[in-house]
Amino acid sequence: MRVVVQRSKKSQVSVGDRVVGSIGSGLVLLVCMEKGDEVEQLEKAAKKILALRIFEEKNILDAGGEILLISQFTLAWKGDKGNRPGFGNAMKPDDARELFATFSDMLSEKVTVATGQFGASMQVNILNDGPVTFFLEF
Repeated sequence: MRVVVQRSKKSQVSVGDRVVGSIGSGLVLLVCMEKGDEVEQLEKAAKKILALRIFEEKNILDAGGEILLISQFTLAWKGDKGNRPGFGNAMKPDDARELFATFSDMLSEKVTVATGQFGASMQVNILNDGPVTFFLEF
């Protein structure tokens, strides 16, 4: 599982002309499920992300922030070989969709979560705060 975490002042995701998810202040998570990922990775990721003290020494819970959760299979390419991205390490879509929904549910137990549309071509508008961006692997 690979996650790009961006602190955001406000963000939204659209499919076509329709906004499908938006948040005010909080985090945008670009998430890639990889082959072999299981619920244990999701639990570890949720715990870590919710505890990150990146809001003036507060975590997202203490700061009252929200999360915009976006599926991003292209993060499966590590970029170490060749110039044509390959996504062979990405989890199969049906399995990834299920884990992505589980991850969303885990986070939703603690914080407001908006999502994009899994598998769709999305336009993501992020007003990065800082900018603050982290890359995590679980």
